[in-house]
Amino acid sequence: MKRVFTKPEKLKIFYKETIHEIDKLGLSSISIVAIISVFMGAVITIQTAYNTENPIYPAYLIGLTARDTLLLEFSSTIVALILAGKMGSNISSEIGSMRVTEQIDALEIMGINSANYLILPKITAAVLFAPFLTLMSMVIGLFGGWIAGISTGVMTSQQYIYGIQYAFIPYYITYALIKIVIFVFLITTISSYHGYYSYGGALDVGRSSTKAVVHSSIFILLFNVILTQLLLS
Repeated sequence: MKRVFTKPEKLKIFYKETIHEIDKLGLSSISIVAIISVFMGAVITIQTAYNTENPIYPAYLIGLTARDTLLLEFSSTIVALILAGKMGSNISSEIGSMRVTEQIDALEIMGINSANYLILPKITAAVLFAPFLTLMSMVIGLFGGWIAGISTGVMTSQQYIYGIQYAFIPYYITYALIKIVIFVFLITTISSYHGYYSYGGALDVGRSSTKAVVHSSIFILLFNVILTQLLLS
């Protein structure tokens, strides 16, 4: 990590690589995050509706529950677990392939800090783009919940919108953004570590990718507990 977070030798190259990683890691993740968010928003709305059929519960509770579930947990933690599978395996396999084909050794021979050159742009790109994915997930998830609620007839549009607005706490968005930044930092660093220290052949690169995803997921869940206690207690 000390080698990774040294000042890049050429800032122009670092900037170029960061933009490339934003496209490869961030923009390519928009579709999967959007698809999963709209369906999760719909599922949360429908399940909440069928679990609050008692007439003593006001209908706007469905929108409120969908909002808080998406903001507090889904759009940060669940999205991070999705990114751990997509982004983590991508990073680990890419760097691992470079290690076993001796491309990293070639960079070192040329006097280039390979850890800084390969890993820092990935961390920077992921940390910069992850908040956008989280905000997008919140909006699309709420939209998916609205579509599900209206199409199934469990509530009216006015009731859902009122539930979204009811007792809204803006800090929940800040809380989600803090979590996703820390989560993607864990994903990129853990995945880069497993890829950087891959040795052997293609099978070993595959094992490193699997370890990267598993370890990233475990640390995401662990830090989710820690951050929830620190930020919401």
